Amino acid sequence: MTTDRAALTAGYLDEVARHGATGADLLSVIPSTGLLDTDPHLSRPLFLGRAEAEQLNSDLQHVRAALASLPAKLYDGDLTAFARDSGLTDSQISAVLRSRAGRPVTEVTQLARGDLYPQPSGLRLLEFNMGSAIAGIDNADLCRAMLRYPLLREFARTHRLGYVDTMSAEIDLIFGETGFARDSYPMVAMVAWSNLYKVYGSTLHKMARRWRAKGLDAHACHIGQLKVRNGKVMLRGRQVDIIFRIFIIEQMLLPEGPALMDPILDAVARGQVAMFTPFDSELFGSKAPLAMISEQRNRHLFSPAELEAIDRVLPWTRMVRPGPVTLEDGSTVDLFDYATSHAADLVLKPTLLHGGVGVLPGWHPDTTEQVWRDELGKAMGGPYVLQRRVVPDPELCPGENGELIPWIVTWGVFTFPTGYGGGWARAFPVSSGREVTRAGTGLLYGSTLVAGWGTGR
Repeated sequence: MTTDRAALTAGYLDEVARHGATGADLLSVIPSTGLLDTDPHLSRPLFLGRAEAEQLNSDLQHVRAALASLPAKLYDGDLTAFARDSGLTDSQISAVLRSRAGRPVTEVTQLARGDLYPQPSGLRLLEFNMGSAIAGIDNADLCRAMLRYPLLREFARTHRLGYVDTMSAEIDLIFGETGFARDSYPMVAMVAWSNLYKVYGSTLHKMARRWRAKGLDAHACHIGQLKVRNGKVMLRGRQVDIIFRIFIIEQMLLPEGPALMDPILDAVARGQVAMFTPFDSELFGSKAPLAMISEQRNRHLFSPAELEAIDRVLPWTRMVRPGPVTLEDGSTVDLFDYATSHAADLVLKPTLLHGGVGVLPGWHPDTTEQVWRDELGKAMGGPYVLQRRVVPDPELCPGENGELIPWIVTWGVFTFPTGYGGGWARAFPVSSGREVTRAGTGLLYGSTLVAGWGTGR
């Protein structure tokens, strides 16, 4: 039985058509309470074959290893120099160093999610996200809910479709990377920035209740609710053992950022509270390190397995710097001249911003030749990368009345050293004319089932 991504998708859509099913039928089983009540969802899961999932996890693990090795291989272990070349300011670099609490430069979190677009040859990497601020950890909830739909449940039984409990895997990492014993029931503050807390606070409190049942004494809050007394971080009168960080390094640049973060980071640096994850996770998860591992002159630094993975999943990516660059075919061109004459093949991205902010597709109708040249000029020598355009294959999903609707879907694939870590999806319709997946702008969300995986685990 062929059980790859394309065959599973076609097989399921055939079953939907044969039964006269609709997207509304599947969505009717999604509960209106719990962690799933805040987001609209795709009308079917994404599918992967088991071999595809295992190969993808292997590739992402090798990419992660290559990224984590960059300070040692390119900067002689100087994390400050690496951070500066990646676009961080001095205040952000100080935050990174304090949040690490003196850990070796080679010690980098294993919590990671690759964001990819589907093509006939496989999934291609757009961004590689690392750290506790990444979303989609609760994707198994959606898998469980969707499998209540009889047609999907039977299709899953036939193909032994299953999923990973990403949240449980994340909790295992929290214990492993902070050093707390599984039976210690540490006090965990799930800390968001105040504006995010206003929107998602109720969801974070629901998640905290889930975590308390899984061995973490978790409590949601915004950063302004943390207090430092006698050197210890306190929340509502209780000492915090672990800060689960949902706020991000960009917020260090806000006017109020240092005053809110500095006392907490100082406590982390003193070893009086653990932070999961340190700010370096966002540094390694920025676009600049992707350009460094894509760069032709750095290929000798990586193992054959890492190079194979990089070549398989990562499109051509370069820092925006004046002068010559090497293309995929080995030829050398001037970056600015090449970029201005190949706008339709390229996308300009800031190295550190999240959620699609600041991304400029060269092929977009609004990106005129003059706009493209001007933005390239402004980006030159700054914290920006150019990346080869990846044209995604649309994912067909049943509409409300059963018609098939094409969607542009960003696959979010979690990767753990123990194996494939689950899949999350963000999507917008092809008919929208959009080019970039931007956070908080009318997206639908989904999850992934893997063939040959059995039941969820």
